Amino acid sequence: MRILVLHSDVPPDAPPDEQDTLQQAAAIARTLSENGHEAVCAAFVPDLEATKALVAAAAPDLVVNLVESVWGRGIYSPLGAQMLEEIGMRFTGAPSASLATTSNKLLAKRVMRGAGIPTAPWAEGPDWFDLVEGERWIVKSLTEDASLGLDDDAIVTTRADASSRAATSIKRFGGRWFAEAYIDGREFNVAVVERAGRPVVLPIGEMVFSNWEEARPRIVGYAAKWDENASDYHSTPRVFDWAAKEPKLYKQLEELAKKCWLLFGCRGYARIDYRIDGKGQLFVLEVNANPCLEPDAGFAAAASQAGIAYAELIAIVIDAAA
Repeated sequence: MRILVLHSDVPPDAPPDEQDTLQQAAAIARTLSENGHEAVCAAFVPDLEATKALVAAAAPDLVVNLVESVWGRGIYSPLGAQMLEEIGMRFTGAPSASLATTSNKLLAKRVMRGAGIPTAPWAEGPDWFDLVEGERWIVKSLTEDASLGLDDDAIVTTRADASSRAATSIKRFGGRWFAEAYIDGREFNVAVVERAGRPVVLPIGEMVFSNWEEARPRIVGYAAKWDENASDYHSTPRVFDWAAKEPKLYKQLEELAKKCWLLFGCRGYARIDYRIDGKGQLFVLEVNANPCLEPDAGFAAAASQAGIAYAELIAIVIDAAA
């Protein structure tokens, strides 16, 4: 097939989490070519006529949608899918409605709560009314992924501190910020792919905090994800050997991931992130309907644990395009 790999328009001086989109696009295009397809990469322009012209010029059989941000903001990421839907172009990954719902974390949490899916409590400014003073909360971006703005100082215990941290984050990064109850426990990432129209859960990875100071909050912050020179980057490995020892927990994670997949109308591939507290209570933190597919990222690692090579993983994603 002739395949267009459509990615975010990333400037040369963009931070590492945005540059990652270009590396992902290059890896997928290279893999598609090795699989016998004709692949071409292009940056998405948030204009319907420009998108029509781009697709017409490329004349693809389908599009790999890697539009993770528009104008540098994740909240606009559904525009790529929306415009491809508008012109009737087949593309990989989630439909625009799924992307729009999951890219707004508070909207996603309200949908989950309404469906009976456990998710961590939250509070919003300006009054932070639902924030229980004295407990730990983590101030997060409402719309951005990649652990943007997350470090130890994102943990607060008062409404005043939540308001101050949110104001600082808005000034630095823009957008909207909220506080989520900090779940001091284990963290899991569940990768799901679509096969024959049904969600299939790949081997589930647990994020381990090794050589971690006891007093520090256990969060996979920005440095842990993107700064290879940071100690956190090397102290948060992903492991898969826990599953055989805890089949009941594995089954719970698996079933809940499928419920989230169906609830949000995911397609092709998705990732669901969890925390489990000291009492064994599971909480869904986020549903990522368009996770990273870079060869050295967590999704590919989960596929590898299932005996799925990277080229086969991309083929699975392509087969599920609609």
